[in-house]
Amino acid sequence: MAEGLNRIEFTPKMRDEYTILIPNMAPIHFELMRSIFRLHGYKVEILQEETESAVEAGLRYVHNDICYPAIVVIGQFMRALESGKYDNEKTALMLYQTGGGCRASNYVHLLRKALAKSGFEKVPVISLCYGGIEKNSGFKITMPMLRMALTAWLYADMLMLLKNQVMPYEARPGESQRLTDEWVYKISGQFKNQKGLGKGNIRKNLAAIAADFASVRIIAGPSRIKVGIVGELYVKYSAVGNNNLESFLVRQGCEVMVPGLLGFAFYSLNIEQENKRLYGTPLGKLLISRFAVKYLSRLHQHLIDALGPYPRFTAPAPFSQLKKNAEGIIGLGMCMGEGWLLPAEMVELIELGYCNIVCTQPFGCLPNHICGKGEIRRLSELMPGANIVAIDYDPGAARVNQENRIRLMLAVAKEKAESKRP
Repeated sequence: MAEGLNRIEFTPKMRDEYTILIPNMAPIHFELMRSIFRLHGYKVEILQEETESAVEAGLRYVHNDICYPAIVVIGQFMRALESGKYDNEKTALMLYQTGGGCRASNYVHLLRKALAKSGFEKVPVISLCYGGIEKNSGFKITMPMLRMALTAWLYADMLMLLKNQVMPYEARPGESQRLTDEWVYKISGQFKNQKGLGKGNIRKNLAAIAADFASVRIIAGPSRIKVGIVGELYVKYSAVGNNNLESFLVRQGCEVMVPGLLGFAFYSLNIEQENKRLYGTPLGKLLISRFAVKYLSRLHQHLIDALGPYPRFTAPAPFSQLKKNAEGIIGLGMCMGEGWLLPAEMVELIELGYCNIVCTQPFGCLPNHICGKGEIRRLSELMPGANIVAIDYDPGAARVNQENRIRLMLAVAKEKAESKRP
């Protein structure tokens, strides 16, 4: 925190009176998270903002050399506070951060600087971070909340996966979105009644979700180009951060797969094990990491099992395989940013048949340029069928140029598909 910037702590009294604004990243996941926060006594609103207006506002307060997600997110916050929609005397802001060795760890400082510059210096900022950058007496992640959050991510990963696999082929447009919305509402209601969390209920819900999406009537026709999306956490999932990349790909005749958010949690919880191997780490942290990884792996296996009866759906690989995917491509000690997870997810996508991959990253994001863009040549050598394009997202990057580069990648994919036909 810079000198001269006073930190306003989020206190227990504020918990009852304040509305907490959170910028959206993954719509299904964050809608379920909003339900969890509200269930535990926090008034939460998820911000929705168009890319152009968010970037424009962000650039008024953040230098354009800073990480692109910081510009977008801070722009969303400032637009919200300036809109008059919220009582700024009773409003707090929440930032989700990885806390790793990248520019994103400066989000809190940059946001407070923007707030001070615009006269909102009394608005509290909550840092939601696995590394615990800051503490707030009025906001705590309890074990019941954490368990519920991981379960919510499991459900959201399942819904995102099936929605993307069904939507391009649905006979009635909007059917997969309707099912997704219904299940988000249903799961939120179960959480409210402390249900949907036990092993039996999880397996039952996942099986019902798979059955519902399998029942959607689809149109027979030519196969669509299968495209995977990987990259820096925010621009990978956020339609605001990646200029509605998923929608663009669907319009181009693609079936999209985006690896689930639980994969990032698995990667993050593995870091202590790599630290132990390379540098030594306290036994307590190592044991917690091993327990968390096993718990997460069991949760994820429920998702895979639920898809077993439906060959038409492509299930993700187990987490144990995900880590092995990175071996021989990059050192597993590379845990900055998305680290080894990036090439590991690309290998998984290729093996699942999604050989065409868009690697999204903020321009100048050092960890992602090394682990994502920097590994494309090695991946192409190991897996000749790979067709990967790295796309930079930045205030100065023209959307038309980004989309034209993706179109070139899709043209190559179409040529390959045509050459394989008899």
